[in-house]
Amino acid sequence: MKQRRMGLNDFIQKIASNTYACKHAEVQSILKMSHPQEPELMNANPSPPPSPSQQINLGPSSNPHAKPSDFHFLKVIGKGSFGKVLLARHKAEEVFYAVKVLQKKAILKKKEEKHIMSERNVLLKNVKHPFLVGLHFSFQTADKLYFVLDYINGGELFYHLQRERCFLEPRARFYAAEIASALGYLHSLNIVYRDLKPENILLDSQGHIVLTDFGLCKENIEHNGTTSTFCGTPEYLAPEVLHKQPYDRTVDWWCLGAVLYEMLYG
Repeated sequence: MKQRRMGLNDFIQKIASNTYACKHAEVQSILKMSHPQEPELMNANPSPPPSPSQQINLGPSSNPHAKPSDFHFLKVIGKGSFGKVLLARHKAEEVFYAVKVLQKKAILKKKEEKHIMSERNVLLKNVKHPFLVGLHFSFQTADKLYFVLDYINGGELFYHLQRERCFLEPRARFYAAEIASALGYLHSLNIVYRDLKPENILLDSQGHIVLTDFGLCKENIEHNGTTSTFCGTPEYLAPEVLHKQPYDRTVDWWCLGAVLYEMLYG
């Protein structure tokens, strides 16, 4: 069953990345089968534009003219605490994007607006690096935020590790070098990533790695600066984080070591 599901995911990713195929009604029906209960996939009536009191400041990424009806939402490709990520095709551009849809109510209830905006800031900077997912633009309705991101169609590194258990050294070294380049770029911007793991590492159509999910990033950490928030994924946490001690950007290199070990030995 697990192998059949992996094969189905491969098939869906291939047809979803084919612009010509996605124009056919039969293909669109297949792509919509996965999560028919999602309102975006059912073409439900979209929520109205936000009133001034409902606005969240999206800064320079905001596109006030964009709206959900600009997209064909095809498939749910990820879920998180505040919403989901959808594979979508822009109707006018005929380009595929990963659209992160966040519930404003959940964000405001948990007082996470600052963290969401921090993620947006990091995403805007990432457009300049080939191994980091970039944000093209964002928009909002009365009850939701939409972040329009690069669509990376090669699947998670986690998926490939599950399927192959481990990689040969040249392949692991190649991925590690590209991850190191991405982390080094973030550090040059005084950003600590803090959540490196196979689930947050995607592969693009040419086999290059792309880091995603910047919700736990910490901005404004200078070369010798530290922070102390306890966050991340337990299996990859550096000792100083586990001991709740102040830590710096080197925790990302610890995480890379853990991921490299996993790539080599499973």
